[in-house]
Amino acid sequence: MRREVPNTRSGFLLGVDLGSSGLKAILLHPEKGISAVSSKPLQLFSDNPGWSEADPVEWWKALCSVVPELLNAAGCAASDISAIAISGMVPAVVIADAKGNALRRAMLQNDARATKEIKSLAKQMSGFDFLKLTGSQLTQQSVAPTAIWLAHNEADIWNRTKMIMGSYDWMSVKLGAEPHVELNWAIESGLYGWDRNPITLLLDSTEITWPELLPAKRSGTLVGTINAIAASETGLAAGTEIYVGGADHVLSAYGAGLVTHGDCLVKLGGAGDILAVSDEFFIDPRLYLDAHPIEGKWLPNGCMATSGSVLRWEQHLLGDVDIQLLDAEASTSKPGALLSLPYFLGEKSPLHDPDLRGVIAGLHLGTTRGDLHRSFLECIAYGFKQHFDVFAEGGLVIQNCTVTNGGSKSRLWREILADVLGRNLTSIINHPGASFGAAVAAGIGCGVIDDWNFVKGALEAGEIIEPNLKNRVLYLDRYEMYKELQISTVDISHKLAWTK
Repeated sequence: MRREVPNTRSGFLLGVDLGSSGLKAILLHPEKGISAVSSKPLQLFSDNPGWSEADPVEWWKALCSVVPELLNAAGCAASDISAIAISGMVPAVVIADAKGNALRRAMLQNDARATKEIKSLAKQMSGFDFLKLTGSQLTQQSVAPTAIWLAHNEADIWNRTKMIMGSYDWMSVKLGAEPHVELNWAIESGLYGWDRNPITLLLDSTEITWPELLPAKRSGTLVGTINAIAASETGLAAGTEIYVGGADHVLSAYGAGLVTHGDCLVKLGGAGDILAVSDEFFIDPRLYLDAHPIEGKWLPNGCMATSGSVLRWEQHLLGDVDIQLLDAEASTSKPGALLSLPYFLGEKSPLHDPDLRGVIAGLHLGTTRGDLHRSFLECIAYGFKQHFDVFAEGGLVIQNCTVTNGGSKSRLWREILADVLGRNLTSIINHPGASFGAAVAAGIGCGVIDDWNFVKGALEAGEIIEPNLKNRVLYLDRYEMYKELQISTVDISHKLAWTK
């Protein structure tokens, strides 16, 4: 990473990303770039069906382990770090006592134990407009049903709870920050409105006793300094400033350079994420909405249930064939030879139907595995195109499109995406993820970095893929067929999903 930044003072920035499977941390110098990277795996727990938990004690041990590695790799002292900020999953739930000690394992955002509580609360609040107040509906990610479950099933622990916060906010408090929650955690929890205030009507409707909810703060806000105990355990210097980090998907997108209205990021991970920058408040029931780190900007976004996970299933089904070989075979297949639907885990946005199922249409005895593979790459691109349509219906026209994550290494997939989306597509090489966005947020807060636009062009970009006009015309036709197939198979999918 090469970047010349005027008006900066010397100082490293520590950015941490607390993920579901690992902790990743970087040391960023605003003039020299990323100087060190370290990561540690983390364990997930699922003691019962639908449960998804992680251990905050393990998070802390991982942080204590990576700090010395970073300092050694960068050749700097702890006193050279000007500030720290932490990113993480949303809305993971940590409940803590008055001193900030976690009282149990964290319950992660995909924990699905509170299904009865969701149904009961939704029925009780049938006239309540969750979408208008929080940007999303009442789902398994909502914290109120989780709190009800805790109050009913772990009453002793719940009665000792004095704080409810996210994973990254908890770690900041453990380091010495004043108790708080980051704005996007607050909103996605469903407990706070866009005005950052707790939704009293919702809390009262749960009919449980709540601790006082913590203040919601924006990314880049100073919330404290490293205390002596945390300094001795982590190797960080006491007095180092702590700034609010943010939601991992938000800071990952921001770090990829999304700062201007119409900027868009497509993430080709196991699931398919898409985020776009809007200068206008943007609510649509088919999407999610987050606050951009830059005040006054928004990040409407979607998450498709599958993306790379379909390709992993395909590889396994075909005898663990190499993905690059499948790409090579698919590159010689005719575009649009088959038409598939990627709903192998149901679908999240924009359809929000867990009972949809995958479909492969157009099979014949001459079909090759290259045809099959290409149809999967194409149908996931059609799913992203459907999000483009939702953006456009709301007045948000995508201008600049970037692609990251594992799937972005496939040139064929990038070509198909460019053709289907009708946009030039730029990939980011070795995107460090949300840890980079967190480090920049810390730099903005402490003044080492002058402008949120620092990320624009800061990371190394790959080649720009331009749409093939011939394929573009064909894919527009196939996209219309994709939507027809989607509609025509709903009833059958539901019947198959409901058959035990």
